[in-house]
Amino acid sequence: MNSSLKITPYPYQQEGIEQGLKWKRFFLGDEPGLGKTLQSIGIIHAARAWPCLVICPSSLKINWQREVEKFTDTKAVILSDAVRTTWPYLLQMKMFQYAVCNYESLRKYFVWDIKAPSGGSFRLKDVVFCPQIRLFRSVIIDESHRVKDAATQQAKFAKGLTAGKEYIILLSGTPVVNRPADLVAQLSIMDRLKDFGGRAQFLLDYAGGEREASNLDELSRRLYATCLLRREKQKVLTQLPAKTRVDLYVDIANRDEYDTAAVDLARYLREYRQCPEPEIRRKMRMEALVRFMALRGIAARGKVAQAADFIRTVTDSGQPLVVFCSLHDVVDELRRLFPRAVTVTGRDSAVMKQAAVDSFQNGNTCLIICSIKAAGVGLTLTAASRVAFIEFPWTYADCQQCEDRCHRIGQRDNVTCYYLIGRGTIDSRLYRIIYDKRAIANQVMAADDDIPTSEAYFDELVNEFLT
Repeated sequence: MNSSLKITPYPYQQEGIEQGLKWKRFFLGDEPGLGKTLQSIGIIHAARAWPCLVICPSSLKINWQREVEKFTDTKAVILSDAVRTTWPYLLQMKMFQYAVCNYESLRKYFVWDIKAPSGGSFRLKDVVFCPQIRLFRSVIIDESHRVKDAATQQAKFAKGLTAGKEYIILLSGTPVVNRPADLVAQLSIMDRLKDFGGRAQFLLDYAGGEREASNLDELSRRLYATCLLRREKQKVLTQLPAKTRVDLYVDIANRDEYDTAAVDLARYLREYRQCPEPEIRRKMRMEALVRFMALRGIAARGKVAQAADFIRTVTDSGQPLVVFCSLHDVVDELRRLFPRAVTVTGRDSAVMKQAAVDSFQNGNTCLIICSIKAAGVGLTLTAASRVAFIEFPWTYADCQQCEDRCHRIGQRDNVTCYYLIGRGTIDSRLYRIIYDKRAIANQVMAADDDIPTSEAYFDELVNEFLT
């Protein structure tokens, strides 16, 4: 294996890789959308610091696996029940160079026992880790502000897993969420707290006063001098495209329901293909489109849990987010999970929609949930530079319209658009058609969010689905 990446990083990303190779244990705190994933993979790859453990939110596991294999000639295994006992052997045999695990599963895969009263609190020294964790030469912790509280189980497990590792990279656009004390656990995890005199000295120097914040300029200088690399979008915009699209593949929670419906649809489509009568074929096509819509709905509902995890990842770091979807069921569930969010849907009056937009634009809430039809045109949502699609339109033109609620006059940042694609579902097939046809979207596809009824489009969708 060579140490070069399959793509050429932007100049600032190459600088990040080079700095990471020097520091080895540090915060990569670039603003969202600047490619922290690529840079951290580039550091591990250049150092050949394998095997590497990646700890990340659940909704990003598949994305990490795909990014590793997209950017390098190495492979990543997602820790799941299928490899619960075999993952150490897979790493030892060099079949995989990265292991990807979500925060909630650290105990399941790496902890043998906790020698403390059942259900009670425990200390790190009470944790018995499996000896195989010694295989890892490096650890990447994505969205590291999730372990800012040293009292949590996840922070304790992360501390134990990183002990003695050569490369420890913490990724977060907001390592300080509320106050300087948020840094203590994270600095400890990457064995940098001693550079600040230890926990007690750090709190004495930088967490004083009523605001629990003191000597902030000095703290900033020391961080940047020793273990913090952070670039802002404004300073590297000339190197960035105006809009970045990220495909996030997620597992659906209702796989059995989806597979049953998919088999039924495939059977119906094969009957459609064999039908010789044009009029009957036309009626069958309309029925098939209804079934396609139903299948998309099942996939969308199955993505909600992973979508919620992704939304929390963004909003917990204080970043505003625009979420697009279609189904009332999906909107309602998101509203239940995020009661402070505002909505722009077909069920909202014009006054309610404008109030929601104003609240979001004024910073009163960091999450707005939008219907593709109701919010796809006309609105300005430039308070956010991040857009997420739980469901997406049938046409490339409509995707652009939704993205451009943020990417328009008044937006000062690069806009990052995340498409949550259900792994092994109709999502990936439809998404492929949309972007294969983007150059001629207005000619081949409909110009609105209604299902395209042209036979050419439909037949292509059928071919994609049945292959």
